[in-house]
Amino acid sequence: MTIEFEAPKPIVQQQVMLKTVAENMMRSVSREFDENEHSIPWDYVEFMHTAMKAAGGGGGLTVTEEKPKEGAEKRPPIGYQKLATQIEMLSWGDVGMYLITPGGGLGAAAVAAAGSPEQKAKFLERFNGDKPTYAAMCMTEPGAGSDTSSIRTRAVLDEATKEWIINGEKIFVTGGDKSFTEYEKLGKGFIVVWASIDPSAGRSGMRAFVIESGTPGVKINKLEHKMGIRVSDTAAISLVDVRVPFENVLGKPTVEKTNTGFKGAMATFDATRPLVAASGIGVARAALEFLKEKLEENGVKIRYGLPRQKLTNIEREVIDMEIMVKSAWLMVLKAVWMADNKKPNALESSMCKVKAGDVTTKVTQKAVEILGPLGYSRELLLEKWFRDAKITDIYEGTGQINRLVVARQILGYTGAELR
Repeated sequence: MTIEFEAPKPIVQQQVMLKTVAENMMRSVSREFDENEHSIPWDYVEFMHTAMKAAGGGGGLTVTEEKPKEGAEKRPPIGYQKLATQIEMLSWGDVGMYLITPGGGLGAAAVAAAGSPEQKAKFLERFNGDKPTYAAMCMTEPGAGSDTSSIRTRAVLDEATKEWIINGEKIFVTGGDKSFTEYEKLGKGFIVVWASIDPSAGRSGMRAFVIESGTPGVKINKLEHKMGIRVSDTAAISLVDVRVPFENVLGKPTVEKTNTGFKGAMATFDATRPLVAASGIGVARAALEFLKEKLEENGVKIRYGLPRQKLTNIEREVIDMEIMVKSAWLMVLKAVWMADNKKPNALESSMCKVKAGDVTTKVTQKAVEILGPLGYSRELLLEKWFRDAKITDIYEGTGQINRLVVARQILGYTGAELR
C-alpha cells in the first residue's frame, strides 16, 4: 500500500465548495469578527452545520468514510485526508472561524478514543442534531500545562450516590464557552475534564470525565483576550463540587496496572495534531498567495526555472517560502495517510506539527516583512494572518513538547529518561 499524493476526486470536488465558503462567508467578515472578539458569526455557524449534515458528515467537521457504490472498486480510506484538506481550506479562509465550525473537536475525539459503545452513542450522536453543537477538552491548569502528570483537578467517587465529585480549575479551553454555556441557538454540548482519581498513581490515575452543558458547579470564569484567532473563545473554567454520573468516566473507573485509558485517550493527539498542522498550513498559504498577488501587481513576477544565482533576493525568498509550505503539507499527508490506514503515527504526527508550527510563523512573518508598511497595515488581512499564525506552534502540544516526542520516538527513550 503506497501513499497517493494526487488528491482523490471526492476531495477535489469538496475543495471547490469550501473555497467558495472561505471567500464569501469567511474572508468577507474576517476583519469584523477580529475586531469584535468572541462575537459569534451565526450565519457561518448555521450554514456549515446544515451543509455538513446534507453532505452526510453529521453536523460537524469529523472523519467520515464514503460508502462505495455497489459494484464499484473499493478505494483506500481517505477520512483523515479529507478532513485535513477541509481544515486547510477553511483556515485559508479564516482560522478563527474554522475553529468555531460546529463539531466535537478534541472533546469528541476523547470520547471516540476511550469511550464505550454506549458513551459514543450517547455523546457523539448529538452532533447530528438540528442545532450546531460543540464539545471541548479541559486539560491545562494554572500549574499544569505540558506536564499532564501535575494535574491537580480531583475526582472522588461518592459511594452513596454513585456519582463523581470533581473539584479543580482549567484554563485555555478552546471552545469552552460554546461547549458548556447553553445558547438558545446551540445544541446540548459537553466538556471533557481530565482529573485524577488517585494522585498517588500519577498518570495511571488520570481519567477523563464528560460533563454536560449546564451542569451545576461549573463556571466560565473568563474568556481570554488573545493576539490571534480572536473569534474563537478560549475559556477559564472552575469546577466546585461538580457531580457527574458514574457512567460518564471514560475508561475503567479503577486504577489497574493493565489500564490503558490514559494512553488510549492521549493517542487522540496522534490523529489530531496533523489536523492542527493542516490548519496552520492554510494560514501560511493564504499569506503566501496574497504576497505573490501584491508583488505581481507591482511588476514582480517569480521567474521559476532560472538558476538561483540569477534570481532576485525577493524571488529566492518567495520560492523558499513555497518550498516550506509544500514540504510541510507533504508531511501532513503522510501522517493522515497513516491514520487512515490505522498505522501508528506518533512520530509522524508530532513531526508534521513541529514543521507546520515553524513554517506558518516564518512564512507569515516574512510576507509582512517583504510588503513593509503595506503588510503591517490593518487595511489588509496579512497582519491578522501573522497574528493568527503563532498559535499553530502552541496549542495541542507546543513545538518544544512535540520535539521531545519526536526525539523519544527516534532514540527509543521513555518520558522519564528524556525530559
